[in-house]
Amino acid sequence: MSNLSRRKLITTGLAATAGASGLAVATGLARRYGLIPPDRGGIYGAGETLTYAAQRILTRHSLDREFSRSQISKPPFANGEPPKDEAFKRLQEGAFADWRLGVDGLVARPASFSLAELKSYPSRSQITHLACEEGWSFIAEWTGVPLSHVLDVVGILPQARYVVYFSIQSDWWDSVDMADALHPQTLVTYAMNGGDLPVAHGGPLRLRVPRQLGYKNVKYITRLTVTDDLTRFGKGLGSASPEGGYAWYAGI
Repeated sequence: MSNLSRRKLITTGLAATAGASGLAVATGLARRYGLIPPDRGGIYGAGETLTYAAQRILTRHSLDREFSRSQISKPPFANGEPPKDEAFKRLQEGAFADWRLGVDGLVARPASFSLAELKSYPSRSQITHLACEEGWSFIAEWTGVPLSHVLDVVGILPQARYVVYFSIQSDWWDSVDMADALHPQTLVTYAMNGGDLPVAHGGPLRLRVPRQLGYKNVKYITRLTVTDDLTRFGKGLGSASPEGGYAWYAGI
């Protein structure tokens, strides 16, 4: 990727505007540099590829905008309903002391972390904007352990390409590539606006990916799986995930 110059990218982008042949050129260049997204098939596949490749080349290390405390939304909008099953209710009644975050897959040291363990690790707080594809949004302060630190603890293997994260809610999962997983603003979030992360906002644990739209910020996470292939997680990308037809890469 480092060898791909801006000139090549711009040239490819201009070629893409010429039509299908240009998209083919762009797709070939993206494939050469390992920038093909999992949802590369279908009629929108070439466009998804061009978007993902361009974002990764031009904004791979960029930070999402951070706001001042005076700009925090009051109150922040809480979308959806908390889990209603008995297992979640029991954990909630015990102040989530028994909640665990398992990490497996392409890691050297699979592990299971309690909330207390996660809170003992280096933390980061950031005031960022969460935008939903449905049109609502809010600004809040999020605090948690960087996902990159959790991955350092378990030791990701060289062939790792994605991190899949699962909610306690049945069939609710999503995934990000290693660029987003290792980004300093991607957090395993356990606090919001100075207090514990409210259940309505995904407490006790929510993956916060500020550079992605709301549906990539899955609530109530209980497991992370590091992998080099997403096809085994469902029949077709996102069939069991919250994406429901949305693009896999939702960069903003």
